[in-house]
Amino acid sequence: MGYIRARLKQSPRNTIEGARNLPNGAQFYRCALQVNPYHYLVQHGRSSNFKSEEEYNQSIIEKCKALNIKVIAVTDHFRIQHSIKLLNYAREVGIKAFGGFEAVTKDGVHFLCLFDESSNERIEIERFIGECRIHDTSQLSPISILDSTNLLEKSREWGSACIAAHILSKGGLFKKLTGQSRIKVWKHPNLLACALPGPISQASNQFRPILENKVSEYHRQNLPAFLNANDVNSPEDLDRDATSCFIKMSEVSIEALRQAFLDPGSRIRLNSDPLPERNPELIAMTWDGGFLNDTPVHFNNNLNVLVGGRGSGKSTMIESIRYVLGLDPIGEDTKNIHEGIIQKVLKPGTKLSLVVSTGQPTMEEYLIERTVPNPPIVKDSNEEVLNLLPSEVIPGVEVFGQHEISELTKSPEKLTRLLGRFVESQPTKSSSKAKIRLDLENSRYKIGNLIREKSALDDQLSTLPGLEETLRRYLKLGLEKSLEQKSQIIREENLFSSLEERLVQYREFQLNLSEVLPVDTAFVSEKALDGLPNAEILAEIKEILDTMSANLSELIDTYNKILLDTDHSIDEIKLKWTTNSIAIEENYQKLLRDLQKSNIDGEEFIKHSKKVEDLRSKKQKLKNLNKTLHLAQKNRRTLLSEWEDIKSSEFRELSSAAKSASLQLDGRVKVRVEMAGNREPLFNLLRNIGGNLNAAIERLKTREQLSLQDLAQRCREGTNALIHNYDFPPGSAERIANAGQDLFMKIEELELPPTTHIKLNTAPDDKPPKWQELHSLSTGQKATAVLLLLLLESEAPLVVDQPEDDLDNWFITEGVVPIIRREKMHRQIIFSTHNANIPVLGDAEIIFGFAAVGDAEGGQTKVSREHMGSIDTQSVRELVEDILEGGKAAFEMRRSKYGF
Repeated sequence: MGYIRARLKQSPRNTIEGARNLPNGAQFYRCALQVNPYHYLVQHGRSSNFKSEEEYNQSIIEKCKALNIKVIAVTDHFRIQHSIKLLNYAREVGIKAFGGFEAVTKDGVHFLCLFDESSNERIEIERFIGECRIHDTSQLSPISILDSTNLLEKSREWGSACIAAHILSKGGLFKKLTGQSRIKVWKHPNLLACALPGPISQASNQFRPILENKVSEYHRQNLPAFLNANDVNSPEDLDRDATSCFIKMSEVSIEALRQAFLDPGSRIRLNSDPLPERNPELIAMTWDGGFLNDTPVHFNNNLNVLVGGRGSGKSTMIESIRYVLGLDPIGEDTKNIHEGIIQKVLKPGTKLSLVVSTGQPTMEEYLIERTVPNPPIVKDSNEEVLNLLPSEVIPGVEVFGQHEISELTKSPEKLTRLLGRFVESQPTKSSSKAKIRLDLENSRYKIGNLIREKSALDDQLSTLPGLEETLRRYLKLGLEKSLEQKSQIIREENLFSSLEERLVQYREFQLNLSEVLPVDTAFVSEKALDGLPNAEILAEIKEILDTMSANLSELIDTYNKILLDTDHSIDEIKLKWTTNSIAIEENYQKLLRDLQKSNIDGEEFIKHSKKVEDLRSKKQKLKNLNKTLHLAQKNRRTLLSEWEDIKSSEFRELSSAAKSASLQLDGRVKVRVEMAGNREPLFNLLRNIGGNLNAAIERLKTREQLSLQDLAQRCREGTNALIHNYDFPPGSAERIANAGQDLFMKIEELELPPTTHIKLNTAPDDKPPKWQELHSLSTGQKATAVLLLLLLESEAPLVVDQPEDDLDNWFITEGVVPIIRREKMHRQIIFSTHNANIPVLGDAEIIFGFAAVGDAEGGQTKVSREHMGSIDTQSVRELVEDILEGGKAAFEMRRSKYGF
């Protein structure tokens, strides 16, 4: 890949390539743990097509490579000498191979005893065979003088991995033993693994309840690991699911097998189990400069745990992940800590590089780089810079710094965001919601303008009755007949004004049509269709749209000509009218002079006539305006219905998510969503009115159910409606009712965020549930409840810095760790911690041991290669013991004090 090329200014270790070559913890290895050597086939008279041991060995190993079997164990009945060639050949080609033997105890039970590779492997294993009192290996199936319990105890002394072979078949534990003998062996603490031909569900009804730990006499504190490890006598046997299984190890060793047997739920996977999904993950990260300079890491896709003393750089790594991904902290305290780490610990100029992988449907890798203080950039595998944000290539990553989960518990609205992770994203719904919101806003502006225009017309028309009364008195003087022609001319003038108003909409139509041409055809251009199977057919759409654009352009030209012709024709008519009106005007002026001689003001009569005629014409305009307003309000009611539907739909989805979360956390956490639980947007809107509205706001706070549509309607109905329906004080009700339609419409358009309410069961497992609301819990209990939610459902990586700082220790073990173990199979988790329960009981796939040199201002941190691994690695185990348990002496002291 292009981005793994080493940069000259970086050490080879600090390149992305170098980081990817570092250990990344425990991985599943396909293991076949009962491969028989060629001599076994010969001695037991097994039919075979192989003419020699070399041919058999080669065929077995080739089949292993074809099936991606990375680990084998070669066993024979109390013999090792005949296994050496197959062991060596496997190791030469890179397959890990355990030597060992199959033991048959005095009570007839078969066990596989496996050992680590060593320089004197054969001598050591023969010594252990001797301790079984087997001295004559020429027998077909030698039998030890040790019974099953003796052998299990000896195997622990030898440091071997001991597996009860084919326990439900001939020679198996459940076939050879009965009664108390079987119970004793089954419950022996050294019985850590058993071989079955398939999953427990396929076992017979006789034994399945025992294997499921449902029989009281056979009940074990921890069940043994169940493996598929049947005999392999030919390459074809390896095709059978019964002969191999997957075991998670960071380094293939007997200790790694032992750790896997101790924790089969995390480390054993049968062929019949579903394949783990590859979800989005952080793969590798490097720092060039700052406190983490030259500290590359290679993440595991399951549980990663950062351990180290205070100030060793764990928080710096967590905040680096947040920074390179361009994610913002939730609260002010976290934001200040984050910015302080970036400026004072990472420091300006430090370059962060992070390789991420997308999830389904295809696994794509991207390189995200960010140099403090610049924004992040995203590159593809060829180092081409993309016009993408980190959140667009790996969405949904959640990062929480120290105490940030506690900050989250203080906001019911932010808690609701957690439930959004349980709701399937629907881009079309989001775009529909945005469109409705915009349409509502536009409708408010339109209705507001119409109401203002109507109000102005109403004010003008309110003077009409008085003017008509004055006009009536003039008419009693007989002026109407004398000035009839002038009155008619006034009506004709109004006709021309009305004509111009009627043509306005046609001029606007021409402008609107011109603005949307030419038709956009970029989406069906040759470039856009390139590579599509039906590109040639779809290209015809562009031709159709181009023709449409051309035709519409011609139409606009024709339309413009029609408008111009119309204007010209009207101008000609107006000229004729003006010419004809001159004589009438001259007669009018002469009549006025005659009327003045009689002390009659004819001009005032004409003014009144003109005003009355003008206002009477506006009655029709008001009628049309009312019709337009009615249609606009009707359309708004439709939009409001859609708005309420989409908000209700979202709430139902969140409620369903809350129920789902409660079911998954059955017995631990209950989640409930309150519709429109956050009413602050409404209160802020009302406060803008001015005056003392505290009492009214308090009434709204305590109201159990609140409909914004109903509140807006009561506002329109007036003061008494608000007093009667909402118990508002008269003064407040009057101020709100007089605030105007614009406010009422804004109330209708509000979106009051839902709030999430959480209860935690604080009772021990063996006690009746004791459910407590979040607000009544301790800080640690609050954080526990939220962390349990964070661990659910999402496929994106979760990164948390020292969650135990805010968690009660009992809840970590009983509540959080079981969820971590389950969810790490479905998503990547990265924790930093000082609590041993998280990496040990959570069975972290990789533990990073941080050690600081100097201080945060001028020092540097270090993560050595031997301190990158799982608990099955000796150096990592010692590191955990030293850092998290306070050393072996402290651990032993605590254990003795507890009486363990």
